[in-house]
Amino acid sequence: MDIIFIRDLRIDTVIGIYDWERSIKQTVRLDLELGSDIARAAASDSIEDTLNYKAVAKRVIAFVEASSFQLVETLAERIVALVREEFSVAWVRLTLNKGGAVRGAQGVGVVIERGKRD
Repeated sequence: MDIIFIRDLRIDTVIGIYDWERSIKQTVRLDLELGSDIARAAASDSIEDTLNYKAVAKRVIAFVEASSFQLVETLAERIVALVREEFSVAWVRLTLNKGGAVRGAQGVGVVIERGKRD
């Protein structure tokens, strides 16, 4: 299985459990790894034969910007489910980083992997 990736995708959203967090937007940073066979696209040199990472990024941005979850865990699960369902991706690894959540730490968050990696 080949991997198409999107690194350090920054999106502003409402995320958090505290009242002050519910009234502002915070930036989350995403790294996505998407399992895909790129051989057909490499042979044809056609965007129609590959996973269009721009389309994935645009859809994830729209979803995250419109969301208002309390937990990064919930946001991460929903992003991965969306990508797997809407783009027929069999395997996804997502790193979701919520910077500034813990004083002294560059970031905190979750790494989840869903699906079957061949």
